[in-house]
Parts: sequence; structure tokens; C-alpha cells
Amino acid sequence: MNSGKKRGLGKGLSALFGETTPKEKSPLTSQNNTAAIADLTRNPYQPRQNFKEEKLEELANSIRKNGIIQPIAVRPSKSGSGKYEIVAGERRWLAAQRAGLHEIPITILDLSDVESLEVAIVENIQRDDLNPIEEAKGYKRLNEEFKYDHESISKLMSKSRSHISNTLRLLSLPSDVVAMLEEGTLTSGQARPLIGISNASSIAEEIVSKNYSARKVEYIVRNKKGGKIEKIIDTNILKTQERLEKILGLKVHITNKKNNSGKITIEYKDLDQFQLISDLLTKH
Repeated sequence: MNSGKKRGLGKGLSALFGETTPKEKSPLTSQNNTAAIADLTRNPYQPRQNFKEEKLEELANSIRKNGIIQPIAVRPSKSGSGKYEIVAGERRWLAAQRAGLHEIPITILDLSDVESLEVAIVENIQRDDLNPIEEAKGYKRLNEEFKYDHESISKLMSKSRSHISNTLRLLSLPSDVVAMLEEGTLTSGQARPLIGISNASSIAEEIVSKNYSARKVEYIVRNKKGGKIEKIIDTNILKTQERLEKILGLKVHITNKKNNSGKITIEYKDLDQFQLISDLLTKH
């Protein structure tokens, strides 16, 4: 799908987030309905695969006490009448089962497969529920199954194009590193510098065991030679580098040699940033 042809929010998203105009036909076919829990099935386009047990139990306890406040968004199932496929709210559906509910409130939407995927990804990302790999797999489905290019996904998700591309690249990491991202033991910032590195798995293990920051990982990878990590990391240098970056708001690289000579490199992206550096260096 060409980015020029892709509108902003799909009609499913417009319905959920209140962006339909009076001239548009809303995909909501009914409101304030209820359905039997057994008549609902999970969304095959749901990007989220992992639900934390403790969080589900917390939600189940809340539902026992307060009921389900926000209806679950569904669309008619292709399997038969009276059946529905969950578009958004699978966690609430699972928790409702634990809470012993037999019937739950639903909002019925008329959505295509791609719109169902759009809603599922956006809802999870807005709630911060997806891990980086689930997010990447969602983007991959939009790209491969529905022909969205990176620019279209960027506009749909209100994320930068570089974020979309970098997130998708995480899928190229070794399976054990991907598993660390799924488990939450490794962050995307820590894992991203490992893309394309031959010994990414061993470095990832060291990152986790020593709790390296994403900035330190970049430093380690940059100074890697012959598949081995140079043991030249000076904590004081790294702290100074991070302090300078915080003050300037720009990326700084400090290279310190064994004889304590070296260089400081400050990166800038436009003339305004260049002027800022120039002003600071020429200030008397």
C-alpha cells in the first residue's frame, strides 16, 4: 500500500477514538449490547501473545468487585451468527472468565481484517502493553499481509519512520536474544546495537548479567574487534559522556587512548544544533 493512498486512522480506529465525521458512516452497528463469554473468540490478528498472570488476576479481582466498565470491542465472526471475534479487550475477556462472568458488555464494529489488526495494534501500543517483539510482529503483518510500507505504518501508529524500521529490525536478532526481549530481561535500546553482530547472543548475556545501560552497549559494540569486546571501557569516561549528552541534548562520543589522549566528538543534525555548539565553544 502506497503511503500516498493511506489515510490517517482507519475507520475502525476512527470509531474507537471518536474521529468519524458527520458525513462518514460510522462502523458501529450497535452499542450497549451484551454477549455470552462463550460466543467470543480471540482476534487472530491480535499482536499481543503474552499476558502476565498477576496482572490478569488483579483485573479479575477488580471485575468481581466492579464489573466490566468498558465494553469489549468485537466484530461479527465469520464462523456463524451470534458469534463474535474480539477486536480490542482480550485481556478483559480472559479476566472476566476468571471472575466467573457468563455475559459481558460488547460494542459491535463492522471491520475488515486489516482494520481489525490496526485497532488491535494501536490499542495495545497506546496502553503500552506490547513487548518490542510483539510490536515488531504486528508491524510485519501490516507490511507483508496488507502491503503497508514503513511510511504508512508510521502515520497510522503516530510513530517516527525510524522507530518502525528499527523495531522491525529486532526480528533479525538471534532467537535467544528475541526471547530476552519478549521476557523483558532486555530492552529494545539495549538490543538494537546488537543487530548484525556475529556474537550478539554472548553480548546480550553479558548485558543482562551486568545490567549495562543502552548507552554502554553502544560503546561496547563500537569498540568490539574480531568478535571480542575490548576491555577498555572506563566508567568515568562513560559517565562524563552521558553527563555531556544530558547538558547539550546532543550525542557525544569520547575516545580515550591508553596514554590518556583522545578526542571528543559532538554530533549535530541541523544548523540550529551546529549554532548551539558554536555558541557554547566560543562563549567567553
